Amino acid sequence: MRKFALTACLAIAAALPAGAGEGYVTYAYEGTFEEASSSVENAIIGAGLKVDYVSHVGEMLARTGADVGDDTLLFDHAQAFLFCSAVLSRKVMAADPMNIAFCPFGIFVADRGGKVVIGYRTYPDGPMQEVQALLDAIASEAAAF
Repeated sequence: MRKFALTACLAIAAALPAGAGEGYVTYAYEGTFEEASSSVENAIIGAGLKVDYVSHVGEMLARTGADVGDDTLLFDHAQAFLFCSAVLSRKVMAADPMNIAFCPFGIFVADRGGKVVIGYRTYPDGPMQEVQALLDAIASEAAAF
């Protein structure tokens, strides 16, 4: 019985994303920021989706730090890829029109001190879990390259 319980716990742990925090999930990327960004973009396109916008979060934070009184370097590089799925968006908003609050979907890439991560924010239980599953599939695929 103990062996079964240990095996079950290990299987569950292996199924969890690499880094799950309060409100977000991250996967470590073994490569450069540029490679990770390209991998994310390719995974989004490979899922049949189009990147609507790339937010250059790291550049904005570096550029505005002195203006807000804190020029601490938070990221070496950071971007967020914003995109949508017409089919999935329609489905979740048909279930609850206020799910518009979660659109567009986003996956981020961040580099802090040479440690690159790919991640996304988590969504509430219910219909939005289908979106979260899509984000996890894209992020984990991108991280595996």
